[in-house]
Amino acid sequence: MAYFPAFIRFEKKRVLIIGGGIIAQEKLVHLLEFTSDITLLSKDFTKNILDLITLNSLNYIKKEYEIGDIKGYDIIIVAIDDISLQEKIYIETREFNCLCNCVDLPNCCDFIFPAYIKKGDLTIAISTSGTSPAFAKNLRIYLEKIIPNNVNEFLKKMKEYRKTMPKGKDRMKFLDKQAKEYIEKWNKNEI
Repeated sequence: MAYFPAFIRFEKKRVLIIGGGIIAQEKLVHLLEFTSDITLLSKDFTKNILDLITLNSLNYIKKEYEIGDIKGYDIIIVAIDDISLQEKIYIETREFNCLCNCVDLPNCCDFIFPAYIKKGDLTIAISTSGTSPAFAKNLRIYLEKIIPNNVNEFLKKMKEYRKTMPKGKDRMKFLDKQAKEYIEKWNKNEI
């Protein structure tokens, strides 16, 4: 079954990453673009993760995972090698009604990490529902080259128009025209 594309607001959402290795680091780097309310739990952490913890003033717990450690968290990322423990943690998340992503177990994932582009307020997510992560990655690279670096300035201008112009068809037509013209400039390399 395919994943439904949705953007989650992380305000007031507590994230727990269980794991301290390379995969946990990859997930952490992605999540830091959207929130800093992240706690990491692992017996051992790589130097890079410890540096990210310090740089971003993150909470961390240095110990083995125990039943109940997920209590109070809204989103759980399980990035450990022990597949059996991943499954147990996923089953436990059902009791606490939190979202879970077990990196090696698609059947134990309420959500996945898509390939994505983030430039200011613009976020584009790309997923093949696990069919071809390589395709999703290469499409992301392709789209990143097309989208100009000044896209956030354009979005700020559009936001200001929305704030200052009265709602209605005229505003809708104006904003649509602005967006269309801006995107058309990409093909002409006018930006």
